[in-house]
Amino acid sequence: MNSPFPNRVFVTGIGTDIGKTVATAILCKALSADYWKPVQAGSLEQTDSDFVKSFGVQVHQEAYRLNTPASPHHAAALEGKAIDIERIIIPETSSRLLIEGAGGVMVPLNEQELILDLIVHLNVPVIVVSQNYLGSINHTLLTCEMLNAAGVEILGIVFNGAPSPSSEEWILNFTDLNLLGNIPVAEEVSKEFVEAQVLKIRAQIELYFSL
Repeated sequence: MNSPFPNRVFVTGIGTDIGKTVATAILCKALSADYWKPVQAGSLEQTDSDFVKSFGVQVHQEAYRLNTPASPHHAAALEGKAIDIERIIIPETSSRLLIEGAGGVMVPLNEQELILDLIVHLNVPVIVVSQNYLGSINHTLLTCEMLNAAGVEILGIVFNGAPSPSSEEWILNFTDLNLLGNIPVAEEVSKEFVEAQVLKIRAQIELYFSL
């Protein structure tokens, strides 16, 4: 029998602008989960939380909201703030919760701590979102290696964007991780596109976990 899917999960990516927020929105719908982005760095007029909420997902308030589209430590410094991970506390909810990071695991939050430290602080397992591009095998393996070295459980990988079966197969064989889904390229991330992906992602997750 498959093990239950955890109630609190962090979603990280192998880099910036790889479709992690789209993947997280689809995962939230597939898992009937709430969404929380602890640190938002970028335009506050249309945040990642606003995007995910537009698909009918319950969203929780960010711990830090920064206007500058930059690494959180730099955005915070420009705005006269400092990010303290001790103040980042998982919101209470009776639903599952997916926690989206900012960029990859080695993105700095302050002068001493990284997104990786936040994951360890929150004590939650991780889903890794990868995207196929030249160098993505290296970036995916390095991400998984850093998570493993920190003792973080990796539930599996979601590949987002144009498929590359040979790269995906190599990554999965080398890491021995579960394939939790493949999200194709979309001209428009519409509600219809998201709903179509939800059915496929949910079926794939159920190969490894009970929901």
